[in-house]
Amino acid sequence: MELTPHYQKEIECLHCKKKFKTTKLRSKFVKVEKQESDFQPVYLNNDANPLFYNVFVCEHCGFSFTEDFTKYFAPGVKEEIQEKISANWTPHSFGDERTIDQAISAYKLAYLSGTVKKEKAVAIAGLALRTAWLYRINKNQEQELRFISIARNLYSDSYSSEDYAGTQMSELRIIYMIAELSRRLGDREQATRFFSRAIEKQSSTVEPKLIEMAKEQWQLMREEKEKGAQ
Repeated sequence: MELTPHYQKEIECLHCKKKFKTTKLRSKFVKVEKQESDFQPVYLNNDANPLFYNVFVCEHCGFSFTEDFTKYFAPGVKEEIQEKISANWTPHSFGDERTIDQAISAYKLAYLSGTVKKEKAVAIAGLALRTAWLYRINKNQEQELRFISIARNLYSDSYSSEDYAGTQMSELRIIYMIAELSRRLGDREQATRFFSRAIEKQSSTVEPKLIEMAKEQWQLMREEKEKGAQ
């Protein structure tokens, strides 16, 4: 029997506790060609793009989540999810192979679910950023920039509140993300301030690659400015 890139996995919904099927990708079929300056992985084959399958969409209640969501629900939140998401949900499955449009819909559902559930800003920022990446693949620049802006603002909230503590995101990575997303939005002032803040950490960091990336992007901005001044 030939091994296929996709396989099905059973998931239990964090909200309604019912089980549903979701599709995942076997890692041996996933080939990264390169990585963009905002960490978007570019895959050799979009038919084997794990981004499409990061979000689990419960076919029963509509609550959508990733492995980054916590199991904790604050008092009153489940009722709010019922009212704002489940009450408007027509049961249907996202469990098969997904098109890019279905993947975008899944991320938007997770963004809504995470916001209602009051997940950390850093987690919701990640959902917005990945939605932007999917729009980039789809060559929809208007929507890409819209979600980059949402992600940048959420990373800024996370930086201010330090809600990234205890997650995989370090302070330096948050600073870099604010800078790079600001650069992509044309917000040179914010980008310059945060790239400088990142580079200042070069003597104390355990992430030298991020410092190099910050220097490269800062240099790119300077060159763009000089070109514009000519």
